[in-house]
Amino acid sequence: MFERWRRRRRRSQVGSLSLLGPRSKVLRNTERELFFFRSRVLVAGLVALGCFALLLTRFVWLQVFKHDDLHARAEQNRIAVVPVTANRGLIKDRNGIVIARNYAGYTLEIDPRQVKNVNPLIDELAQVVEVQPRDRRRFAKLREELKGADSIPIRTRLSDEEVAKFAAHRWRFPQVQLRARLFRDYPLGEVGAHLVGYIGRVSQADKEKIARQADAADYVGTEYIGKLGLEGSYERELHGTTGFEEVEITAGGRAVRTLNRTPPVPGNNLILSVDIKLQEIVEKAFGDRRGALIAIEPATGDILAFVSKPTFDPNLFVDGIDPKNWDELNNDPDKPLLNRALRGTYPIGSTYKPFLGLAGLELGKRTPETVIIDPGFFMYGNHKFRDSAKVPLGPVNLHRSIVQSSDVYYYKLADDLGVDAIHDYMKPWGFGQLTGVDMEGEQQGILPSTEWKMRRFNQRWYGGETISVGIGQGYNAFTLLQLAHATATLANEGSVMKPHLVKQIENSQTGEKRFTVPKESYRIPLKPENLKAVIDAMVDVNISGTGRHAFAGVPYKVAGKTGTAQVITIKQNEKYDESRIDERYRDHSLFMAFAPADKPTIALALLVENGGFGARAAAPIARQVLDYYLLGKVPRAPADLSNRDEAPAAAPRAPGKAVPPVAQSARWAQTPAAGAGAVEVR
Repeated sequence: MFERWRRRRRRSQVGSLSLLGPRSKVLRNTERELFFFRSRVLVAGLVALGCFALLLTRFVWLQVFKHDDLHARAEQNRIAVVPVTANRGLIKDRNGIVIARNYAGYTLEIDPRQVKNVNPLIDELAQVVEVQPRDRRRFAKLREELKGADSIPIRTRLSDEEVAKFAAHRWRFPQVQLRARLFRDYPLGEVGAHLVGYIGRVSQADKEKIARQADAADYVGTEYIGKLGLEGSYERELHGTTGFEEVEITAGGRAVRTLNRTPPVPGNNLILSVDIKLQEIVEKAFGDRRGALIAIEPATGDILAFVSKPTFDPNLFVDGIDPKNWDELNNDPDKPLLNRALRGTYPIGSTYKPFLGLAGLELGKRTPETVIIDPGFFMYGNHKFRDSAKVPLGPVNLHRSIVQSSDVYYYKLADDLGVDAIHDYMKPWGFGQLTGVDMEGEQQGILPSTEWKMRRFNQRWYGGETISVGIGQGYNAFTLLQLAHATATLANEGSVMKPHLVKQIENSQTGEKRFTVPKESYRIPLKPENLKAVIDAMVDVNISGTGRHAFAGVPYKVAGKTGTAQVITIKQNEKYDESRIDERYRDHSLFMAFAPADKPTIALALLVENGGFGARAAAPIARQVLDYYLLGKVPRAPADLSNRDEAPAAAPRAPGKAVPPVAQSARWAQTPAAGAGAVEVR
């Protein structure tokens, strides 16, 4: 056994020596080994040199050729450019009373992208700062509307105490930011809401619209813009120019210091033509009634009052209206969001008669002395168009036709003129035309003609349709703004001044002011004697005619005309009984006037929806407005519309004829076959 191990050991040693022998010969070849070593060093040196060459090339590329670009990127990482929103311009009335202003306040805003389930966060936040149900509803509504927004307010207008409480617990709410912002405030609340409008958060549609504007850069960082009324129509004037701050920030995004600042330029201020005190008087005079009133200074086109009732509080919309309030406003049957002064179109009833009477004089179809016999109806073929009075007025000239509001006189005059002549004469007065008022959303209305009906209905015009056009009904549909504009033009003896709500635009920095409407638009040629005949009759309306009760004892001279516009059709032989008709289907009450009649400083037109006879509902409101504007008399309560005496003054007796007194107004309509719609428009 031992021997066997020794033999095996010996053989392994011999094998090892045989293997070592050849390798030892190689190691002894020093020249070859040196050659291989030098080759390896050379290759390694070339590789290292190549690497250093690549590094050097890259270094030169980055430091020389890409220096500017990389420097800009580095600055972007170090410096944040923050937009600074400009102060929005103020809105003031003609006497300097501020209607829309700004104030600084704090908001709590949540970044919805950082929060999966926002309700527990709001619940926890409510333990620190009060969060009311309306705040939650508004947040949910804004989150739905402003998808992708980086922050949405959950609480606005925090008190100092609330700011301090949140600051102490801020570490608990990394997703909630406390921000200082400028808020818009409407200190008069509902007064002038349809006039001023409101601002609101920028929606996606707003962003797309802004992106197409040339001044889109001025809206970087803007979160609120004008949505309605003058806030929307004069958005570019009010908005101002956005400024910028270059702020050095840390890697965590925290601001360290401000490096550079380009201050924002505040928006321009709007100085309105409106007298906000007069506006408030008008709104109080309406009480809880629906309607509209526009008052204009004839010589300038300044709109003194622009009222639509009912109204709303624009402050509800500034932070985003909550769904509950929105539903209440949107579903209210009285439609408080409808701007009746700008967008409501109505038949204007007998307030149309002075203009049609003037058309008859100017076009040579009538003279002031021309007399027609009013038997209480007008026959057109086999169709009988009844007057609103139960009894005939007898002989009627232009003066009596306006004072007593004779329908028959204007039935016949309209038939003599024809609808196209009426259209062509009324068009320069602004009926059925855009007035160009400086507020977006104006309705055009309808001034009918044969061409209009063919274009609208592809039907020819029937002669019977002209008859009711003569008393302001039929296809006629005008805005209150158009009626007020025409009344102001009449008071201004045919000189047309563009109606406007903004009188001056004031540079908020320099105080420089520029007028918006410096001169008249055009002039309607009128014969002085014809104009005098119409105005004299309008003055008598408020002395012995349909407006006599409302203006009894007035110390100034008023030219005016009452009007009543039918809402639903009454059958041929059916009597109009207001007490049996639902309130919303009763007649509209209208009144137009200017005063003092010999040198007008104010012209107005108003409508009370479903108010009934014009002298009963609309005229008393006009009396309060004129008393305040001309005499400074402040009414103690809304206008009293309880006077049920709807009759015009008794008709005077004509020589040789007995004229029965005019009775209470009633209503008849022509048969549908005549195609002219309803009648009576006192």
